[in-house]
Amino acid sequence: MRARRSLWIVLCAVIAMVMMASAQEAKREIKHVAIRPTSAASGQEMYKSYCAVCHGLDGKGNGPAVDALKVPPPDLTMLAQKSGGKYPALKVSAIISGEEVLAAHGSKDMPIWGHLFWSMSGGHEAEVQQRVANLNKYIESLQKK
Repeated sequence: MRARRSLWIVLCAVIAMVMMASAQEAKREIKHVAIRPTSAASGQEMYKSYCAVCHGLDGKGNGPAVDALKVPPPDLTMLAQKSGGKYPALKVSAIISGEEVLAAHGSKDMPIWGHLFWSMSGGHEAEVQQRVANLNKYIESLQKK
């Protein structure tokens, strides 16, 4: 009787460990939601609303959705350092707007923000440019010193 009880306890413990291991291995899914309009004047607000979920609030590529991504997001704080100490503003603007395509940009995980900014602004090009410029300026402020 005592041996049978011990066997059940061991069996339950093994099942519990297997369940915990499989739960930890389960990959998160990205839940796509409608884009929420933000102020075109605030790069920080746009970053928090549109970028931080993948790139993290600090820009280091550690956002809450990172586990669900096939390609990890880059550390945005290192852009200047990787470009010889000068922030690549034109390149970042081109990536945000969709003029320069990266592997992750334009995928179902990483939208091309220029298209979304265009639809959000009702087709007003000046507002799209303002959004891209202010978001770019905020990302520049995240650069590692």
